[in-house]
Amino acid sequence: MKVFYSTTHRQHAPPFEIFDGGEKITNFEMPERMERILSALRADDRYEIAPPADFGLEPIRAVHDRSYLDFLRTAFDEWLAEDTDYERTALLPATFPLPGPRGHVPATLLGRAGYYMTDLSAPIVAGTYAAALAAANCALSGAQFIANSSFNLHPSSFALCRPPGHHAGRANCAGYCYINNAAVAAGWLAQLGRVVLLDIDYHAGNGTQDIFYERADVLTLSIHADPNFEYPYYSGYADQTGAGAGLGFHQNYPLPLGTDDAAYLATLEKAIERISAFHPSFLVISAGMDIYGEDPLGRIRITREGIRQIGQKIAALNLPTLAVMEGGYNNEALGLNVCAFLEAFHRETP
Repeated sequence: MKVFYSTTHRQHAPPFEIFDGGEKITNFEMPERMERILSALRADDRYEIAPPADFGLEPIRAVHDRSYLDFLRTAFDEWLAEDTDYERTALLPATFPLPGPRGHVPATLLGRAGYYMTDLSAPIVAGTYAAALAAANCALSGAQFIANSSFNLHPSSFALCRPPGHHAGRANCAGYCYINNAAVAAGWLAQLGRVVLLDIDYHAGNGTQDIFYERADVLTLSIHADPNFEYPYYSGYADQTGAGAGLGFHQNYPLPLGTDDAAYLATLEKAIERISAFHPSFLVISAGMDIYGEDPLGRIRITREGIRQIGQKIAALNLPTLAVMEGGYNNEALGLNVCAFLEAFHRETP
C-alpha cells in the first residue's frame, strides 16, 4: 500500500491549546502522533512510504478562500512584528464574530484571527502553514496515485497527514485543522469522476460539511458523536442534508454516547448503502482513530477489532480508495489502530 508522508509536519508543534472551560493544556495534536503511526507502518513491509509531490495552491484554493489562505501564510510573522509584550509562542484570538453574516474582514491581526480562527484548539505557530501545505500535498499525492493506478482495478493509498483537516472550513481553521486535506483531495478527484467523502472520525466533519454543503460534485457522509453532547456542537446534525445545488448530497449519522462496535457497524451499513447507490468512481475517507474506546477525546466505545471490521466493510466496496489521516490521540494505541483499519485495503500489484 502506498503511503504519502512528509517530515514537514514536525514544524507545526503548538506548545498549548485552550481546552474546555479555558484550561491551558499541552496540545493533544502533537508530532509524536505521526511517529507512532510510522513505527507501526514500518514494521509491515507491505507499506511503501513516499514523500508527496507539490501540487501548488490551485487545488487548495478550489476549496478554501484565498484571503483565508493568505492569513494562514502571514499570521504568525505578523504576530511577531506586533509591538506588544504578549507571549509569542502561538497565536490565538480573543474575540469572535457574532452568529450570522460575518461582514467585513477587520484590518487588525487580532480581528482577522477571530474572523478566521473559530475556536481555541488551532493555534498558529511559525511552521503551521508549511506543515498544512505538506499535509494537503500528501492527500493530493494519494488522490493522484489512485487515479493513475490503471494496473489495479481497486487501488488504495494512505495520506499520513498532519495537521489533520476535517474541521477546517472554506475560510476558517478549527479543531487542530488548517487546510481540509480530504476535501482538497476529493475536489481534485471530482474533476475525474463521481466522488464520495466518508468521514469516520469521532467528531463531526464540520469543515467538510461547510465546504461541500452547496455543491453536488461530491457526496459527503459523516459518522460521528452526536453534536448535542460533543464538539463541534453546531454542525453534524441529521437534518443538515445540504442546500441549493447540494441538497441531498450531504448526510450526517450522529451517534449516541457510549456507542459500541455493533451499533457503529449498523450505522456504517446505512452509509455504505448510500455510497453504493451513488455509484462513485472514487472514495475518500477521513480516517479518524479517535473512535477508539480508550481515546482521551472520545466517548464512544469502539474496539480495535471494531476498527478492523470498519476497514473491512469499507474495503469491500472495491472502490479506488484514499484514506486521509484525521484524529486519534491515544498515542500508545494509535499506530496499531491505523494498521488494523488499513489491513483490508492491501492490494496486490505487479
